[in-house]
Parts: sequence; C-alpha cells; structure tokens
Amino acid sequence: MLALSWLIRNELPSDLPAILDLQAEAFGPGRFAKTAFRLREGVEHDRRLSFVGMSGDVFAGSVWLTPITIGEEPSQLLGPLAVAPAFKNQGLGRLLVNQALKSARALGEKTVLLVGDAPYYGPLGFAPVPPGRITLPGPVDPARLLIANLAPDSALPAGKVRGGRDARFAICTDPVEA
Repeated sequence: MLALSWLIRNELPSDLPAILDLQAEAFGPGRFAKTAFRLREGVEHDRRLSFVGMSGDVFAGSVWLTPITIGEEPSQLLGPLAVAPAFKNQGLGRLLVNQALKSARALGEKTVLLVGDAPYYGPLGFAPVPPGRITLPGPVDPARLLIANLAPDSALPAGKVRGGRDARFAICTDPVEA
C-alpha cells in the first residue's frame, strides 16, 4: 500500500492499543528482555514527545520518547519506533523520528539515546556513543548505541543510564501558555 501523504500527530490515549499491537508485531515476545525495553519498565513514555503516523484514517506507525538519566543528566530514550508492514520503506519512520527530535529540541532536551542501526539513524542526526562513555544496565552491542546531541554546544553526558528522572529533572506535563 503506497501512502501519498502522512499525518504525523501526537499520540492520543486512544491510540495505545494499536501502538502496543504494532510493537508486538514488529518486535515479538522477546522484546521485553532487551535492554532498551527494560529501561522503560515502570517509566511512562513522554506523550508530548510520542507521535503516530496516519495514512488517511489508517494507523501506520508510532515512535516513543521516554525520559531517562545518563549519569546525572536528563535525556530521552527513543523507541520503540514501529511502522506497520504495509507502510514500511515509505519514509514514515524517518518522519516520526524527525518530529520527535524536533519537538524534543523545542522542549529543551539536550540528548536522545537509542539502540539501533547506525546506517538508518545516522542520517537522522544520531552518532555512535564513544566507547565506555555511556553504559546501560544490560547487554548492548556498542556499535548500536547511538546518541543525538540536540544542544551541540554542550558536552555529551557520560555514565550509567537509568530509566526515568529524579525530581531535579521532572517533566512538566501541563501545557505552557505562550
């Protein structure tokens, strides 16, 4: 199925069943054992930075950003990024990631971490994490640990990654009046 145009919008609570079904289809039952999924356990993804892609009224894909802490610095974890099989290889995944990064930058986030393929995510602004700089609480292929520096004038964070944020880095979920 070829989508001629996409609608990218913030995730709504009513999207959750479709998102969870899509994640299950894309990543299978073994997804919960992966380090990136384990980091998200018990941590609510940031709905301000989580998006869905629609083709007309058909749900086609989604991306989540989840708050994490790297060392002592707040960050976001990208993923899962999932696109329905009928819409793969049409640019939706890239659009979803770009929207998530653009929105994260606008909200003052400095970095977004992910475990993924450098050839796919590199053109979207991600680079390999220097060896030993960032450690996760489980096994990860170091070549797949990537980071997008949204504040190029600041140093990359270093240290252990844990899911969530402490009170110093609380996320305001109320809309801000301009």
